[in-house]
Amino acid sequence: MGKIKGIFFLVLVVILVSCKTKQERNTKPNFIFIMVDDLGKEWFSSYGATEILTPNIDAFAKKGIMFNNAYSMPQCTPSRIVLITGQYPYNNGWVNHYDVPRWGLGANFDADKNPSFAKALQNAGYKTGVAGKWQINDFRIEPDAMTKAGFDEFCMWTGYESGNQPSDKRYWDPYIFTKEGSKTYQGKFGPDIFSDFVIDFMSKNKDNPFFVYYPMVLTHSPFVHTPHEPNVKTKYQKHQAMVRYTDYIIGKILQHLESSGLSKNTYVVLTTDNGTSPSIIGKRNGVYVRGGKAFLTENGINAPFLVKTPDSKHFETNALVDFTDIFPTFLELAGVHNTNSKLDGHSFAKVLTNNSTKSNRDYILSMGGLPAHTNKEGWVVNALGFRDRVLRNEKYKVYVDTLKQIHRLYDLENDPYEENNLYGNVEIEQVLKTFKSKVDQLPNLDENPKYTKTKGLPTDVKPEFLDRAVERLKNRKNNMMPLATEEQFLKLIKANNH
Repeated sequence: MGKIKGIFFLVLVVILVSCKTKQERNTKPNFIFIMVDDLGKEWFSSYGATEILTPNIDAFAKKGIMFNNAYSMPQCTPSRIVLITGQYPYNNGWVNHYDVPRWGLGANFDADKNPSFAKALQNAGYKTGVAGKWQINDFRIEPDAMTKAGFDEFCMWTGYESGNQPSDKRYWDPYIFTKEGSKTYQGKFGPDIFSDFVIDFMSKNKDNPFFVYYPMVLTHSPFVHTPHEPNVKTKYQKHQAMVRYTDYIIGKILQHLESSGLSKNTYVVLTTDNGTSPSIIGKRNGVYVRGGKAFLTENGINAPFLVKTPDSKHFETNALVDFTDIFPTFLELAGVHNTNSKLDGHSFAKVLTNNSTKSNRDYILSMGGLPAHTNKEGWVVNALGFRDRVLRNEKYKVYVDTLKQIHRLYDLENDPYEENNLYGNVEIEQVLKTFKSKVDQLPNLDENPKYTKTKGLPTDVKPEFLDRAVERLKNRKNNMMPLATEEQFLKLIKANNH
């Protein structure tokens, strides 16, 4: 009898410990970070777009927090590295776009030198998963790149690999890398594979705190038809179809969160890595807006940024946020003490938890665009010691040139499309002085990537040398992307451009 009592007591202890452990696990919030590729606010109807309907994103916005002043970087890889590391490009070295697998030379993301937000959460007991576009390592020579970056599970399009033509595909017949290796999925649509992976990962880890990073391949070119709209023909029609399919996928993920009950303990962030391709024109609040990708104008970097909290707080905010802030915000929400002294970002958790109208910032910053360049030895280098950049507060924005001098100043509150340069206006001289004090505190020299040169891979991209890099920067007209006209818009939508 005593033996039976002992066994019963042991079983009871195991059950209680198990319940307590499960309860402790479930107190930590889950995180899903969704980043659409190449899409500005002029393609989100919740932000005033009129040439598209995004009903699932609109429903998300009505149950979440809508940020008006959130900065990405102007191009793909600078945004991705800033997000992952919580560091600005002038500190992490990625001040240009480095298309790592395509080039087969120069830079790769070194997770040992740059601890990622995924690794920090993984160390805190989170299950971590990632699906979609990576582009900052070459999986042929670094098959452990995702594991080193802190991801337990992954389903990735590496980016086009030089000398490997099938790897160019991210949409139809996609070339995808998982723990089983890389292969082509004939007849499949890549975004479906990635989104199904995300949902499956959440289901498998529903009893653990989890973090999902979903850098979507949509809506980046090449422009293609989708499973829902197989008959679209022109570039513009395909772009619209891809935006609608993006909305569909987001709806599918949100529906799973609701039906599984996970939404009650999950933060969902939806944003984009930069503005739309300049070849695409949208319309927002009655204004024709050309895509601002690679430019530092608001249509290139002021990203749509929506957050759904576990308690579904709903309001609109002008709080200042940029991509360096994601890392420290997730740590604070997860109750993890930040031991990474290299973070440039500031947590905005109080906006999400306390309805604060302000973040912990008095300005946000964006920089980094155009392809990177190599010297005659084939090393990736920064063409200029100090890259051009912008800083803004809730009202004003300044442009800083490569000599570290402010040369443009805009009142975004009254001039959201940056048409009236106020630089030199004595009436706002104090505003200029305040920004100058911020600029003076920035390092005089940007970091270069501290990575080992890739060897032994074919490349289909010829090195571009420093003189050409500088010339291209000079030709950017001070980073200003003009608005589009109705005539240009009508020409685009009528063009039979397959």
